[in-house]
Parts: sequence; structure tokens; C-alpha cells
Amino acid sequence: MAGVGPITQDWEPVVVRKKNPTTAARKDEKAVNAARRSGAEIETMKKATAGTNKAASSSTTLNTRKLDEETDVLAHDRVPTELKKCIMQARMDKKLTQAQLAQIINEKPQIIQEYESGKAIPNQQIITKLERALGVKLRGKK
Repeated sequence: MAGVGPITQDWEPVVVRKKNPTTAARKDEKAVNAARRSGAEIETMKKATAGTNKAASSSTTLNTRKLDEETDVLAHDRVPTELKKCIMQARMDKKLTQAQLAQIINEKPQIIQEYESGKAIPNQQIITKLERALGVKLRGKK
């Protein structure tokens, strides 16, 4: 018969502790103040670019100085006058509004407006759509 005799306990005591705080929790202002009150040692140091919106590599370099000294005025190409007149004329010949033409080529009406006013940056895909929808050749003319 097993189990006859004195009953013994094989258990070991279990100690429950709180987890150590994470790095972020240790840097929290409340945690730092609590550590100060309890008399623990606290190490603080100020990082070089802490609290600023600068990257470490944002200092002026040779390339940025060259860019600052550049005197050329750079601008994007705009729609030529001949192209915008051709688009307007072809659209009016087909008796379409800007909104209708935009719907045909699956673009926003604002795109057509920008092309006809000359403010748009030419995009060959949009010009191809306009050529197909209007049935005219818009490129290659001088």
C-alpha cells in the first residue's frame, strides 16, 4: 500500500516580485522623482541634439553651400501655348466641356483646366489620352 506513513510537503516557497521597469518607464518623470525620494542613484546626461529638431547630419556641407550659391533659376516646363490652343480648339470642335472631356479620359476636370490655362506640367500619358479622345495629333507639331 503506497502512501502509508507521514505526509510530507515537497513544495518550495514561491516569491512574487514586481517586474523590473522597462527602459521607457525608468525614464518617466514620475519614476525618476520616486527614485530621488527613495535615495537611489540617478545618472542624467544631456545629449548633443536633444530637444532640437535637427539631425546629426544637418550641418552645412559643401553641397548645400554650392546649392545656396547657385544663381540659375530652375522651373518645371509648362504646357506650350500651341498645345493649349490645340486642346481648346479640338475640344470646342467636338462640342465638349472640360468636365466631359475629363470624364472621357478618366482624369479630373482640374487637369483639363490646367492644360488649357498652361499651368500644367506636361505628362505624355495625359497628352496621349487627349489625342485619342479628341482625334487630333497634339505632339510633333512645331
